[in-house]
Amino acid sequence: MSTLIAVTYPTEQKAQEVLAELRKLQSQYLIDLEDAVYVTKDAQGKTKLHQSVDLTQAGAVNGAFWGLLIGLLITLPFPFMAPLAWVGIAAAGAGIGAASGAILGKASDLGIDDKFMHDLTANMTPGTSTLFFLARSVTFDRVEPDLAKFGGQLLYTNLNSEAEAKLRKQLTSST
Repeated sequence: MSTLIAVTYPTEQKAQEVLAELRKLQSQYLIDLEDAVYVTKDAQGKTKLHQSVDLTQAGAVNGAFWGLLIGLLITLPFPFMAPLAWVGIAAAGAGIGAASGAILGKASDLGIDDKFMHDLTANMTPGTSTLFFLARSVTFDRVEPDLAKFGGQLLYTNLNSEAEAKLRKQLTSST
């Protein structure tokens, strides 16, 4: 089961710093992040989700690759075609693939539900941030001290009550 944790920070930049730390911990194989998003609220009260993975861009790149490959495969049975026609068909395939991949990437919502994050952060104070991260696996005894040095207030978690109390205590003891 994946672990979902949301922590609120007093500044917008703090969530970015913690996300960078989580990525460092992931490179050390101490946490396996499935998704990470931080939410900020501006002075006008508008919240913004900052996704750690741009699915639109990833979909476009993936779609371009497959479109190019399919375009090249279509031209193989026609060796008499001029090389420029091959390039044109392959480029058209890449373009169509990139466009459709971008649309599918933008439409897909993997990981943490956006509505859930908007609902949970509706009462955020302007100028603050909340970091949501979903982890497939976590080595808590090694990760908690690194998270605790940033402080913050635990907003949500699906941990058991004992683990939640321990994390809450570590977060508040550093502030």
